[in-house]
Amino acid sequence: MWIDVLLLAHLAKEPSHGYELRKRVEEGTGFALSNNSLYPALRRFAEAAAVTRSAEPQEGRPPRNVYTITEVGRELLHDMLAELPAELAADEPEFLARLAHFDWLTADERLGVVESRRCALRQRRDRLSALTRTGASTWGQEALDESLRRLRAELDWLDGIAARATADLPPQEEH
Repeated sequence: MWIDVLLLAHLAKEPSHGYELRKRVEEGTGFALSNNSLYPALRRFAEAAAVTRSAEPQEGRPPRNVYTITEVGRELLHDMLAELPAELAADEPEFLARLAHFDWLTADERLGVVESRRCALRQRRDRLSALTRTGASTWGQEALDESLRRLRAELDWLDGIAARATADLPPQEEH
């Protein structure tokens, strides 16, 4: 679903043909996007009236399809951005795709997305904490400890995200 979010978000900025859209998503995320992911998603969006497709002539080549988001697509994008279902909240790309577009959401919607992610991470932390008491091997314990450290660090980071998201402050810059 995060791919859908990113595709619609890029189309909301400007109409694009498939190759151009794929390149912008890849450049913005670092994730490789295959044609087997891209074109079925665009076809689904067209069938749902979330995008329109128009043929753009090219000299000496077949016309290429240019995709433009519709009002239905903007509503769909907003709904996907504003909701992070529990079954997706533990998936890092799902959360980050939404975070990258927090400027399109209200403070309450942002907080709902952050809280969904927090809940998923707390559940994972609790499961891993229970495992550390069962006598894992030394290396297994090392892996569990590192996983717990990362979860605690992300939960701390999410506290800052929540504070900035509800105060409508921009992201912090790295130094």
